[in-house]
Amino acid sequence: MAGVREDLEAFAAELFDGFFRVDQRRWGQAYVRGLLLDGRRKSVEPMAARLGEDGNRQALAHFITSSPWDPAHVRARLAWRMQEAIGTEALIVDGTGFLKDGDASVCVSRQYTGTAGKVTKCQVGVSLHLATDHASAAVNWRLFMPASWDPASPEADADKVARRSRCGIPDRVGHVEKWQLALDMIDESRSWGIDIPLVVADAGYGDAAAFRHGLEERNLPYAVGISSRHTAHPAGARPVQPAYAGTGRPPHAVSRACAERERPGHRGRAGGSEAGVLEGRLPARQVDQRIQAHVLAVRGPAHPPGRTRRPQDQRRS
Repeated sequence: MAGVREDLEAFAAELFDGFFRVDQRRWGQAYVRGLLLDGRRKSVEPMAARLGEDGNRQALAHFITSSPWDPAHVRARLAWRMQEAIGTEALIVDGTGFLKDGDASVCVSRQYTGTAGKVTKCQVGVSLHLATDHASAAVNWRLFMPASWDPASPEADADKVARRSRCGIPDRVGHVEKWQLALDMIDESRSWGIDIPLVVADAGYGDAAAFRHGLEERNLPYAVGISSRHTAHPAGARPVQPAYAGTGRPPHAVSRACAERERPGHRGRAGGSEAGVLEGRLPARQVDQRIQAHVLAVRGPAHPPGRTRRPQDQRRS
């Protein structure tokens, strides 16, 4: 156990080595050790009880709530350490829900979380993980602020906005979409010198065309989930509007292949009348097949510098 304690103390000391104040280094190291020690509850009081001689509850609480220090410094040191320890084959973007019963916690709201698989009262965090086949480590994260907590949003809730000052939320902090938080963290991680060979994310991020385009603008290859409501088509696709016979619901724009199959006398199967199906997006035999759930949208490096590329995966309207 002595060897484990020494390793843990050395790791915590490395994270806070750049802090000028001795008290911040001491209590920062104690706080990290408290998080990593056994014990389910990770609030200050139970951690202080497990830390023994370093378990000063008041000092730990002051370090977390009042002592001024830059968390980006600690994240950067953690990222450097983890990149060296495990290497980086991919950067995983993920979201995690923290279920809550009350309303006092910062940014808590009724929202969807995969943790519960439903809409429920929770906080949601967005995180970045360096990963290989054998290991992963979270190296950057943000707490998502729902629009109901943002006084500038039309969806602002007066009770939640009133709680901002009690939660210590700076006035400059407002609602930002999760995919934008992910891009911001990717930019920050790259500024630390972290290598990102591949970005991986589920459909919660992959469905956002702006997120995929943001990765392309950064020249980052990616593999992201796409939900079944999306379709794929080449950049040169053009819709064809079938003739309206004057009865029934007017037809939607379809691909030329679908229009040919739907014309009178054609022996092929009728179909492909969904809105948003575009000419040339798939071979004729596949033109009205939807992308199935959990299919991956995989992209290599973006277009060469100086060449304008038309987005190939516009979201359906």
